[in-house]
Amino acid sequence: MPELPEVQTTVNGLKQRVVGLTITGVWSDYNSPFFKGSETIKDPVYFKRFKKEVIGKKVVSAERRAKNILINLEGNATILVHMKMTGHLMYGAYRFDMKAKKDPWKPIEPESLKDPFNRHIHLMLTFSNGKNLSLSDVRKFAKVAVVNTDVIHDSPHLLGIGPEPLDASFIFKEFIGRIHLRPNGKIKPVLMDQAIVAGIGNIYADEALWRAGIHPLERVRNISEPKTRVLFDAIKKTLARGLDFGGDSTSDYRNIDGEKGRFHENHYAYQRTGERCQKKGCKGTIRRIMIGQRSAHFCDAHQALSSKR
Repeated sequence: MPELPEVQTTVNGLKQRVVGLTITGVWSDYNSPFFKGSETIKDPVYFKRFKKEVIGKKVVSAERRAKNILINLEGNATILVHMKMTGHLMYGAYRFDMKAKKDPWKPIEPESLKDPFNRHIHLMLTFSNGKNLSLSDVRKFAKVAVVNTDVIHDSPHLLGIGPEPLDASFIFKEFIGRIHLRPNGKIKPVLMDQAIVAGIGNIYADEALWRAGIHPLERVRNISEPKTRVLFDAIKKTLARGLDFGGDSTSDYRNIDGEKGRFHENHYAYQRTGERCQKKGCKGTIRRIMIGQRSAHFCDAHQALSSKR
């Protein structure tokens, strides 16, 4: 699932490409009986309302809240996109092949849109300049809705999300207070809980814990305050590093131009099972365990689990 760096990278691309353009057309094939009555475009009745509310509107800004993309339109309307497991937004020129039985939207340019991971288009916005914004979503898990801009942060889509870890206002005192809302929790699932802190997922939790030297199974209550401060700094540095590399394309994620990020080429822990730890002076090996339904990767030496349980 795209995490904070991938979502922010997409938002940065939207700011460069679509702000100031007017939406002239909307297409989707998400129509699903399982989402009848839902407040998303997967419900055909809602999709009709969605089209009515966004066509003819100019894009005025784009922003991120946690893992959600917010495309703000004139007239107090915001398109909310949560890319979920495999979704990613791309901008470019497409043509529609009416004869195609599958994946009818064919990319023209840029060339990077022709990456096979970019072909599963299930939502297409057309703009006043003739270009398109596509949502590729092979597993069809993504969520798209339209909400009044002035109430979107109080809407069910965003309500209850924790603070943003890269905001200057997010200080150590707040961080330690947030994670201690789950004192008996294992630190990795706590970090991934969007109600505790926004935007951190599987990859960046592993990488931040590796940097901080904390085992993913360590209980929050057993982590000392000095060590918690190290973790706080590690989270900020790891997420910033993800942004610097343009996000992580271990799976399907591509940026607004349909290109891979490079963070997956620079992991220290995630999916490096069996490899020698890269921490200077460490002789450990990266191990993999399961925590619930999710994997966790860590060094068996400098991330040793404390004797406290």
